[in-house]
Amino acid sequence: MNILLYIDPGTGSMLFAILIGIIGTLNYLLKNGIVKLRFLLSGGKKVETNTDKLPFVIFSDDKRYWNVFEPICHEFDRRGVDMVYMTASPDDPVLQNPYEHVKGEFIGKNNKAFARMNFLNAGIVLSTTPGLDVYQWKRSKDVQYYVHMQHAASGVSCYRMFGTDYYDAVMVSGEYQEKEIRELERIRNLPEKELVKAGIPYMDEMVKRLWAASQEAGEQERTVLLAPTWGKSGIFQKYGGRIIEVLLKTGYHIIVRPHPQSFTSEKEMLEKIMREYPESDQLEWNRDNDNFEVLKRADILISDFSGVIFEFSLVYDKPIIYADTEFDSSPYDAWWLDTPDWTFGILPRIGQKLTMDNLDTLKQMIDECIQDPKYAKGRQEAREETWEYKGEGTERTVEYLLHKYDELTQAGKGA
Repeated sequence: MNILLYIDPGTGSMLFAILIGIIGTLNYLLKNGIVKLRFLLSGGKKVETNTDKLPFVIFSDDKRYWNVFEPICHEFDRRGVDMVYMTASPDDPVLQNPYEHVKGEFIGKNNKAFARMNFLNAGIVLSTTPGLDVYQWKRSKDVQYYVHMQHAASGVSCYRMFGTDYYDAVMVSGEYQEKEIRELERIRNLPEKELVKAGIPYMDEMVKRLWAASQEAGEQERTVLLAPTWGKSGIFQKYGGRIIEVLLKTGYHIIVRPHPQSFTSEKEMLEKIMREYPESDQLEWNRDNDNFEVLKRADILISDFSGVIFEFSLVYDKPIIYADTEFDSSPYDAWWLDTPDWTFGILPRIGQKLTMDNLDTLKQMIDECIQDPKYAKGRQEAREETWEYKGEGTERTVEYLLHKYDELTQAGKGA
């Protein structure tokens, strides 16, 4: 008789944490023994025990975040400061980056990557990965400081629960983000972490790139980009392939760009929709790692609560249509807050809401959003609220990291 052994994700995470704890204890005992041995061999003289500590490390769990970190890498390299960029993607662009002072390193996928990070020896770790010390990714005893950087200009409460709770610092771009974090800390009785208002480096770079590309822009047919997020609150979970059918009836060129996680977490559903609506002269499916060109080509974006909404509306200054997907906040930090998440509060100012009832009028909605000037005004308001220090993000971020490292180093010498 065959017996199938199933371990649910929660139990698997717990077992992984126990294993990491056992390995961590053995690792500590081994290191302690080596230090004592070196002390004896040196005749009782003090021995430097932390010569292999990496000053700065970036951790990226996916190659799609290279655009978030590339401006930081460029600035570190320009200043001649060494950094190690650890990635969980074997084809991450960092592995072919041209920077002399930035070393890209593939550390394995999934749990293998987290296992490496759990025993890292570093001064500062910068990452956009939420959930530190919640599931598989644990704080290393040999890392002095963890800094979180967002990969979208939206509210932090859109993260899955406890997304930034156990970071030492969070880079923010607007006052409302500070308020959300402080409120979550109060509710959960957490110590206040350091909040650093620095702007949005990768969007600053997108503006420069767009300005250069706009000099070569030409006429094209009206193009609609459908870019939903993944999960049960996403567009495809509610509308299925019907939204593509309605879009094709508009006669406009349609680009569908699913969230990369959909190809993993919603593979069966997505493959079914792609079979029903294959590529044609009017319809294309886009999976480019860099979304710059596809955003530039589109005249309007249809999405839900994906962070791409803010790249499209604030950088490219174009209108959006956001789907009413009856957002279920229960898995997210937003569930804990009494005030509505900023992301959902700003959407009516920058675009129209798509519902099951008005789905058949989508062409009219597209035309109105493109032509109505009130949405341009709303985009400017959103820009002011969520994008402080525009154009200064990279310099402010790097200055903070360098200053914090010096501070940690001096504190270590005084200990």
